[in-house]
Amino acid sequence: MDPNKVPPGFKAKEVKVCELRKTLYGLKQSPRVWFDKFTTIMKTMGYKQSQGNHTLFIKHSASGGVITPIVYGNDVVLSGNDVVLSGND
Repeated sequence: MDPNKVPPGFKAKEVKVCELRKTLYGLKQSPRVWFDKFTTIMKTMGYKQSQGNHTLFIKHSASGGVITPIVYGNDVVLSGNDVVLSGND
């Protein structure tokens, strides 16, 4: 793409175009970055990360129930016996 050419449908007084050379999904580290963000969010919601399997998270509720999401590839499998999932437990 010519760096001095404006994309179709884009109106600008000055001719300046930024070309994205790499996307997040094209990077080798994108799965790691996604999992790091997922881990941070799960921990802020009160889940504890298993030391035996780092893709397994565990949360015990005040009512005695347990929720256990596990990351498998790009899927998250959710299992547990707590019928009410609350962020306030």
